[in-house]
Amino acid sequence: MEQEVCFGEIQSGHLEQVGYDTYCNLLDEVVKEMKGIKVEPEVDIQIDLNVTSYIPDEYIEDSNQKIEIYQNIALCKNEEDIQNIIDEIIDRFGDMPEELENLIDIARIKYLAKGLNIEKIASKKTAVLFTFNGSKQDIDIPSLVNKYGNKIKFSAGIKPMVTLEIGSYNERQILNDVTDFLKEFQK
Repeated sequence: MEQEVCFGEIQSGHLEQVGYDTYCNLLDEVVKEMKGIKVEPEVDIQIDLNVTSYIPDEYIEDSNQKIEIYQNIALCKNEEDIQNIIDEIIDRFGDMPEELENLIDIARIKYLAKGLNIEKIASKKTAVLFTFNGSKQDIDIPSLVNKYGNKIKFSAGIKPMVTLEIGSYNERQILNDVTDFLKEFQK
């Protein structure tokens, strides 16, 4: 059963100003604060990888359905959410095109990077640069050097950086290597 959401005039104006996702997050924070639940500010991680990631018009023609899928992907917070959205998409629309798989992998990368104090992940030729927000980092440098050898470089500073040499412009390789690298921090 589909539920219709109605907004009053004031809420509708706020919705237009900040966008649906942001509005929902703000509303959720206010409700939690009213219940006395401590709300941790959510840091948005900038992802700028050289991969094609979108929902092709040929795959989902209806713009409302497309917006709904984009929103659902953006709200993924863990692997279970990712798997649920994949199942839903395949069930409703069939096998996913590569561009949409890439978009979902970027959502996966984003949730893996949360809590690691990473503020930006960006492609730089055949490498990927991970920029940290400057607060305490729990980077096991010896372990990373042991695993990646000369494919990894560290830069200290106000905003520490780690550069991981991928050695390829292949989109699937970039996404897989970034995902595997972030999983190293989860251990």
